[in-house]
Parts: sequence; C-alpha cells; structure tokens
Amino acid sequence: METTGDPQDNKALVLGATGGIGGEVARQLLGAGWELVALKRGLAAPVERRDGISWLRGDAMELADVLAAARDCSVIVHAVNPPGYRNWGQLVLPMVDNSLAAAKAEGATLVLPGTLYNYGPDAFPMLSEASPQHPLTRKGAIRVELEARLEAASAQGVRTIVVRAGDYFGPNAGNNWFSQGLVKPGQPVKAIQLPGAPGVGHQWSYLPDVARTMVELLARRAELPPFARFHMAGHWDEDGTQVAAAIHRAVRRHGGQAKLKAFPWWLTRLLSPFIPTLRELQEMRYLWRQPVRMDNSRLKAFLGYEPHTPLDEAVEATLRGLGCLPPRPGVVVSVRT
Repeated sequence: METTGDPQDNKALVLGATGGIGGEVARQLLGAGWELVALKRGLAAPVERRDGISWLRGDAMELADVLAAARDCSVIVHAVNPPGYRNWGQLVLPMVDNSLAAAKAEGATLVLPGTLYNYGPDAFPMLSEASPQHPLTRKGAIRVELEARLEAASAQGVRTIVVRAGDYFGPNAGNNWFSQGLVKPGQPVKAIQLPGAPGVGHQWSYLPDVARTMVELLARRAELPPFARFHMAGHWDEDGTQVAAAIHRAVRRHGGQAKLKAFPWWLTRLLSPFIPTLRELQEMRYLWRQPVRMDNSRLKAFLGYEPHTPLDEAVEATLRGLGCLPPRPGVVVSVRT
C-alpha cells in the first residue's frame, strides 16, 4: 500500500461536512474525541478553525485538494454530494475516485453513507446486504457503480465501510423527503402530506442514529473485512402513516392542528422537467408504491444493537430543527434497543 506517513488513529477528513449526514458525523466524531479536517470552497484564508474543525480551502473535485486534506488521516468520511442534484452523473464518480486515491495514499478507511437507490423491485420487500442490485433509475445506477469502485479498491488495500439506510430525517438533515414532501420548513405545520400509496410501508432513518452507527463502526474498524456493508432498520413505518402521526402528535403537544393530505404527485410530474429537485422526487416514486424494508441482522450481530432514537423524540427534534416548532434547548439522545 502507498503511504505518505503514519496516519493518526483519531484524525479524520470529512468531505461534505456542511451537509446533512457529513455534518452530523462530524459532530459525533468531535464528541468522541476525534481531530477533524474538512474541505470548503471559497474560504478567505487557506485554513480556518471553526467549531472544532480545521477547514481547508479546497474542492472535493480536485484530487490535489483531497490528497492534501487527507494527509495523516486514518479515516475519510465521503459524504459529499452535488448540491440540488445538479450534474449528478458528472460529479459523483470523480469525487469518489479522489477519495479512494487519498484513502490508498494514507492507508485510511473510507466511510460511505449508502441508500436504497441501489435496489430495484426484484430485491423487494426485504433488503439484505447481499440482495441483487438492479436499480430502475439513473441515480441508482450511479450508486451501484460507486460502490463497485469501492469494493474493487479493497483488493488494492483500501478499507471501506458502507452504511445503507432509509430516507433520512433529522434536525440538520438537509434535503430529504421529510422536509420536502411531508411538511414545509420554516413555518408551523398546518398540513402533513402522505407520499406513499395507502397501506404501503416505508423505511426512515433518523440522521443522528445513522451517524452514531458510523462512529461506532469506526471505533471497531480493525475487526471488519476490507469491504464491509451494513444495513440499518431505522424506523419502519408499517402502513405509511406512522411518521405523519408522530408529526401530528408533536403539533398537538404545542397547541396546533394539522390535517393529512395526499402528496401532489401530479404536480411534481408537471414541474419536474423544469425543477431538478422535483425531477429527482418523481424518479424515486417507485419506493413509495411498494413496501421496502432493510434487514439489520448483520449490524446487530456485529455491534450488538442498532442506535435508535424513539420516533416521537426524533420527529419533535426534526420539526424544531426545521423551524416548524418553537426552539427549545436540549439534545435528543439515542437509546439502545
């Protein structure tokens, strides 16, 4: 393996630290005592120290920037995505190639947040890490290729951990179905939209739980094979209404009222040619038309449990983070189940 020096066991590069999953993993790594570096375009100075992170001026699309930022790191968290789904096909694979090159150079473990998009209906309804990957969408095909490159790199000494989860939600989760499809951020909840077909279950994952899982797997990374994949069960909404009901309960606890209504798929279909975000939502509709659930047996066998925040706590924290409920000091803590 090529190395530029001895990596520090507690130093990590987080790519995508300004985003939802990258930011949450960064916060939890800091809490666990890690030293962090991150890349950010447009910094006034080459290096800025903020929020416990050393921010370096650079771009995940530039190999030299990623190599320099990863120096002496034992872990690279690859949580970077093109903003607003723009130029997805042109940017995603070059960025992961840069991360792989840096991981190989430093002898670092690469961590990737995975999704359900790798899978098509032939693998439904219960997904294991070994389920066949025949995605229906362009985005899904890119995710399959991305993971294939990671697995191929493991033969060259690059260690990788992939954690796949359902649709994210959380107080700092960025763009997701909860904030784009169920409620309107920045205002009291008056209506809760239901994207799923009646009675169809759906897989959700609370972002702090996903980040906690990654941090705990990193703490035991020496015990893992070179290419390790894990699925999270997260919050299984058995009939597609349980998350909406939790939103309704949170709103009522604060003296509000909200009505349920169907998600306007007809409108996203009409506007999707002009709005990239709506085009992506429309492309993923197949995941709302049939139940898709994830088997976390492998994760529980390795860690002994899955980090899991109770649904009502997770939903209330999410609504506060979105500005849909009055802010209140306090931290939602994951509990063992």
